[in-house]
Order: sequence, then structure tokens, then C-alpha cells
Amino acid sequence: MTTQTHHVDHELIEAAADAARTRCRGDNHTMAAAARAQDGRIVTAVNAYHFTGGPCAELVLIGTAAAQGAYELDTIVAVGDRDRGVVAPCGRCRQVLLDYFPDLKVIVGEGDRVRTVLITDLLPESYVWADHQLDAE
Repeated sequence: MTTQTHHVDHELIEAAADAARTRCRGDNHTMAAAARAQDGRIVTAVNAYHFTGGPCAELVLIGTAAAQGAYELDTIVAVGDRDRGVVAPCGRCRQVLLDYFPDLKVIVGEGDRVRTVLITDLLPESYVWADHQLDAE
């Protein structure tokens, strides 16, 4: 597998870091995500931790973006609170992001190794939900 890297959107990383710094309070909100919509807008969100498996920041961001009319996302990044930096999406988020946005770019890596890759590079040979839906008649 060859991973193609793309331009790193540092403004997006800073938006997520700012949300993590200013909106994450206590154990219920420890991660923030930012995404750039196709129209250029930046949308941010934070996770909603709960012992039953509350949604990650990336999943909250999908709903937040839709509520703001941003249905097509170009790039996403997650950042941890307490200056933990960029955090790659978990497996569940990778699958959901792939299903919603199969051409999405994701910022991953640490420090000077931050890079932007396609969601398909993070979930190779994956199950694509849309490929297995019955055609509506």
C-alpha cells in the first residue's frame, strides 16, 4: 500500500487545538475535532465522554457540521486537551468517516511528523457500508 500525503492544513489543527484548550473541561470533554467543509468553513466539536461509550469528537463533529448545513467535509483532525496534540481517529471513527466521506483527508501524526492522508489509507481493505445496501425500488 502506498500512502499519498497531502497538504497539511495548519489552520485546521489550530482550530481544533483552540477548541480543546477553551472548550474541553474535565473528564467529559477531553478531545476536540475540526473539519474543513468543501465550502471552506471550519467546524469544531468536542467529544461527549460517557462510561457507556459516548461519541468521539469526530462523530460529534459530523452532526455539528450537518446542523450548520456543511454536509461535505474535505479534511478533519482531532486534538487532545492538555496540549496532547494531534490524535488519530479510533477504529469506529475511521469506519464512520469512511462511510460518510469516502474522499476525506485526515491529519495524523505527531510533532514534526504531522501529515495528511486519505481516510482509505487509514482503513485499507475496509468494509464499505454503501457497497452492501440493497437498491431501493
